[in-house]
Amino acid sequence: MSDQCVPEVAPPFTVAIVGAGIGGLALTQGLRRHDVPFTLYEAAPSFSTVGAGVGLGPNAIRAMEMIQPGFTELYESISSGNVTPGKDHVMMDAMLVEEGLGEKRGLRPMSYGAPCYDRTSAHRKDLLDILTAGIPEESVRFNKRVKSLSQNERGVAIVFEDGEIVQASCAIGSDGIKGVTRGAVLGGRWPEYVEAEYTGKYVYRSIIPMRDAMRILGNDVDGNNIAGDAKMFMGDKSIVTMFPISKGTRSNMVCFRLDDGLWTHPEWTKPVAREEMIRDIANLGVDKRLVKLLDWANPLQWALFHHLITPTYFDRRLCLLGDSAHATLPHQASGAGQCIEDALIMSRLLALVKHESQIQAAFSVFDGIRRPRAQRVVQTSQEAGDLCAFRAPGIGSNMNKIVENQAQRYFWIWLHDLNEDVRKAELEFKVMTRRPIDTASLHHE
Repeated sequence: MSDQCVPEVAPPFTVAIVGAGIGGLALTQGLRRHDVPFTLYEAAPSFSTVGAGVGLGPNAIRAMEMIQPGFTELYESISSGNVTPGKDHVMMDAMLVEEGLGEKRGLRPMSYGAPCYDRTSAHRKDLLDILTAGIPEESVRFNKRVKSLSQNERGVAIVFEDGEIVQASCAIGSDGIKGVTRGAVLGGRWPEYVEAEYTGKYVYRSIIPMRDAMRILGNDVDGNNIAGDAKMFMGDKSIVTMFPISKGTRSNMVCFRLDDGLWTHPEWTKPVAREEMIRDIANLGVDKRLVKLLDWANPLQWALFHHLITPTYFDRRLCLLGDSAHATLPHQASGAGQCIEDALIMSRLLALVKHESQIQAAFSVFDGIRRPRAQRVVQTSQEAGDLCAFRAPGIGSNMNKIVENQAQRYFWIWLHDLNEDVRKAELEFKVMTRRPIDTASLHHE
């Protein structure tokens, strides 16, 4: 028989992934491992090379190791921890943002963390380099900005701004907080929840050479350099976080400005004069050393938005993943981890799909397992921000109570049983699709 007479066997279904952020890339690694056919569409001309520091908690590292065996070793090769000996398990040292950093009041740095937590942070670019490793070139299409998505009898039609239209069995939107997939999923039934909400905060971001940060900040009353370890400087009008990145050669600083008004600028980033940025923070009584570190900042106000309520993560063959589903404030350092947990559960479910008619069942199980936990992270991250801004009821500016709360609030995130989530997801999918249940085949990594 000639080659022309051999029928081409199509895969049972095709997955379109929209967006190559942390969640989308983690999902591609999971699908690649389980031989699920996919195409990743990214609006940018290449994988992102910009970004700042990102931290992964123990749950995130476990989830990524389950997706991409060997990840932990690679992550350790790019991540940075605290400099001071004995602080490997300290998440943050709490200090005040005011002049003197609290030491004028006799306050010492107050640490919180846990034995289960290893203090690590990395530059986002370095993390993405790991997540993109091994992804086949033919499975990625760049310069593909989505204009709209619609569902039809064959699945999902994706219209790009360049005019191209592609068809897929399903589409997973990891296109971020402003992506179009969220509107496609929620717009018909819950249009009031499509747009993200302004959180009443904007930030200035700096990446500072560690030698300069250490020189400017100096030592604390215990003789430890302030910049060498992760810090949370708290205050009622401004919060500043700092932690080492790039193998300890640089410090990532995020300066939060509390703003109880509305965000009226048409874009979520607002360029300002450098003098205005300095004045905006200095006039709040922030320690002059922290203000000096803004010399390395881009004079840009980044407004912080989140999705406090998301009624569902899917609609038939469309599903949200990562920030498009549950964009969150960074006050619990758990946003990236939730994206990775999404990717773990989604990849395991799609690995069980044998026919495109089962995709909706996979998305339904994903929604039932991931949405309650991820939305709780969004809610509690807002509460953690209130805590650091002295707005928590019954706690206020009492640093002892704040640190006590911080020391306890993360365990449900860090110690979550991901193996049980996978087991539950696979079992529920098999029940929903009425497939024979072979408990020995369920994953227990």
